[in-house]
Amino acid sequence: MSANDAPRAPQPSAPYDSAFLKACRREPVPHTPVWFMRQAGRSLPEYRKVREGVPMLESCTRPELVTEITLQPVRRHGVDAAIYYSDIVVPLKAIGIDLDIKPGVGPVVERPIRSRADLAQLRDLTPEDVSYVTEAVGLLTRELGATPLIGFAGAPFTLASYLVEGGPSRTYENAKAMMYGDPELWTDLLDRLADITAAFLKVQIEAGASAVQLFDSWAGALAPADYRRSVLPASAKVFGAVAGYGVPRIHFGVGTGELLGLMGEAGADVVGVDWRVPLDEAVRRVGPGKALQGNLDPTVLFAGTEAVEAKTREVLDSAAGLEGHVFNLGHGVMPSTDPDALTRLVEYVHTRTAR
Repeated sequence: MSANDAPRAPQPSAPYDSAFLKACRREPVPHTPVWFMRQAGRSLPEYRKVREGVPMLESCTRPELVTEITLQPVRRHGVDAAIYYSDIVVPLKAIGIDLDIKPGVGPVVERPIRSRADLAQLRDLTPEDVSYVTEAVGLLTRELGATPLIGFAGAPFTLASYLVEGGPSRTYENAKAMMYGDPELWTDLLDRLADITAAFLKVQIEAGASAVQLFDSWAGALAPADYRRSVLPASAKVFGAVAGYGVPRIHFGVGTGELLGLMGEAGADVVGVDWRVPLDEAVRRVGPGKALQGNLDPTVLFAGTEAVEAKTREVLDSAAGLEGHVFNLGHGVMPSTDPDALTRLVEYVHTRTAR
């Protein structure tokens, strides 16, 4: 059966009725919804064309450009949700942190936070600081119609790691040294970042985002006991701050198989799972009352259609008993991924799971 022959469910008239939000709420769905982390980005030639000559952080402050980039994968792939185009360091830049995203390196902070005096760099984030976000989300929700828009932010631990290290790290030695050696300073740092992150998510929700995802990209570097003691309270503060809006809250990290239960405990409605843990095992670790998101290995997309479909069936079979499942990769789309492979994957999941 081709995607064109699949049974067609009535199209939702509002994001609330979409397959994506229903899955997040653990309600029956017409098909398993699909979206991809980093679906808007370097894998798309149309993205490279509109970003040509525009620095990354500047591109995040142009509402029309943000709108176009966010919509590109929705048009091309037919995914069930859009993810707001931005970067996790945008709120830090907005409050005056001297940082830049260096090509081939990532975010680089001019004055890393290493002492209590350095905390003065972290003032509160106001909606006026990111007025371009409010404008872009408004433009997007009008264009997207019934397709939900996912807002996002970096989690306090991952933001703190960038700020303390001064850039990307493989060992997180400075961040962990602060966490172990000056726990009071570390707690105060994460608490301030939790407030900034919550404020950034509130701006997106109040402008019209239908769900939010908190990316704790580097949390997999932590032992469970350290996560519970030194990280979970700040993430829980973020989720608690936006709980009253009633939008689904997604939590994702890489290499977090040992932390899945704790990440759900932090307050997420949906726990993202990378490719290392099968979903039927992940649900045991997370416990009841949560939907799961994931978790095809992104590198499978380089292996050809037959292999992609075989591995996708494994993911879907593993998810068969879940209360709610959002299909995604176990990490972001890799830049050299063939966009057509993603389009075929969306069609395959929709067709195979049509109810």
